[in-house]
Amino acid sequence: MKEDVSMKAFFQKYSHGLVLLYGFIYMPWFIWLESRANLPYHVIHVRPDDWIPFLEGFIVPYLLWFLYVPAVFIYLFFQLKNKREFYQYCIFLFTGMTLFLIISTIYPNGHLLRPASFTRHNIFTFAVQALYRTDTATNIFPSLHVYNSIAAHIAIANNEKLGKNIWIRGGSFLLMASIILATMFLKQHSMLDVIAGTFLGVIMGQLVYHTDFAFVHGGKRKPARA
Repeated sequence: MKEDVSMKAFFQKYSHGLVLLYGFIYMPWFIWLESRANLPYHVIHVRPDDWIPFLEGFIVPYLLWFLYVPAVFIYLFFQLKNKREFYQYCIFLFTGMTLFLIISTIYPNGHLLRPASFTRHNIFTFAVQALYRTDTATNIFPSLHVYNSIAAHIAIANNEKLGKNIWIRGGSFLLMASIILATMFLKQHSMLDVIAGTFLGVIMGQLVYHTDFAFVHGGKRKPARA
């Protein structure tokens, strides 16, 4: 009987974890989109793409994205006294990710920016080669690396604890900016993808953090920070 009570208490305490079910929508859809990489697609390219150099060192912040976005998710998940910020972050992420899936489905897209060979060979170019082998140059508009990085930074900036720490907030901004630049310096995205991801991120930031969600959990909305 005690086990039943404890299990019930556990699920009530972490009921907000049900949002993870979104993964059962996103991942199969994304994998299906990637499976179409050999089919015809619209090439995304703007002239400034040809002026941007390839800088393999930016693979470091690019890969840190895979820790950055989930780390914010996990931190907010365990802030049980303020689940509202967790839900805001999820709304931010899942809305953009869903729009990305829809756009890629009805508008197959990709780019032809990746270098055919590298002039330098080092641990960074080795990592880039591994990235190229696992990630196709399709389904790139808008850039989720850009969009989700903006979502993570805005979530940190608006967090009651982290947002007040100038070092954490500043470090988050620098990491976000480095990741955005990395998408172009590694030839993973066209500048157009980055602009679209940034525009969408800024718009969603305004909608999510300037919308009163007090009716969901009670309490007053606090001013948003960028």
